[in-house]
Amino acid sequence: MSFASDLRILYHMVVRPIRGADHAARMESFYAGQADAYDSFRQRLLHGREEMFRAIDLPEGGTWVDLGGGTASNLELVADQIDQLAQVYVVDLSKSLLDIARDRIQQRQWANVQLVEADATGFRPPNTTVDVVTFSYSLTMIPDWFAAIENARQMLKPGGVIAVVDFYVSRKYPATRHVRHGWFNRAFWPVWMSRDNVFTSSEHVPYLYRNFTPVSFTEKRGRVPYLPLLRAPYYIFVGRRA
Repeated sequence: MSFASDLRILYHMVVRPIRGADHAARMESFYAGQADAYDSFRQRLLHGREEMFRAIDLPEGGTWVDLGGGTASNLELVADQIDQLAQVYVVDLSKSLLDIARDRIQQRQWANVQLVEADATGFRPPNTTVDVVTFSYSLTMIPDWFAAIENARQMLKPGGVIAVVDFYVSRKYPATRHVRHGWFNRAFWPVWMSRDNVFTSSEHVPYLYRNFTPVSFTEKRGRVPYLPLLRAPYYIFVGRRA
């Protein structure tokens, strides 16, 4: 992807005002002008997605819901497993991102993938529970993230898997064996990312631990394009519904 394309992405991320009377309108305001270049830039910013999908199984004949799935780029990470699933739902509020996803699905000829323009706090697959629910850098963009996690829990069958990869900051005094971020990280990242309506939180991880049985948990830092001295903290959580 060209530097000119990166500049357009950075303009929408840093300069262009985000407008809208509700969350859906604000999402579309943010993504409409950058949807076609979204995937290339985010590959260098959104770390850990491949690692998350290596940590979960997509069962043959199962159902997977990707909440906040955007352009459906996550499906490319497990492309060899899509055909073995009964159904895949890619749920997002941004029409512009779903338009990119539609082109991808048509090119791949994935007949079992359904795109849904809906809120992650309210979408439920019709007449079924599901095997896997994922949030890939979407939980920090959902204002009522409590409701989104609860919705995921309720749609999962007993023993079903939830997997989350996202930015975060730790609590000042996190649980034993969890990473403790210093003052700069706890102060800087929430302010810096909130400009793009990305709300890093110290409460995502504790809430996931309270509501699911942990299978694996990883805390890391990733490079930020054009900010070589900074590393953004992110986590990967995989858990099961009791």
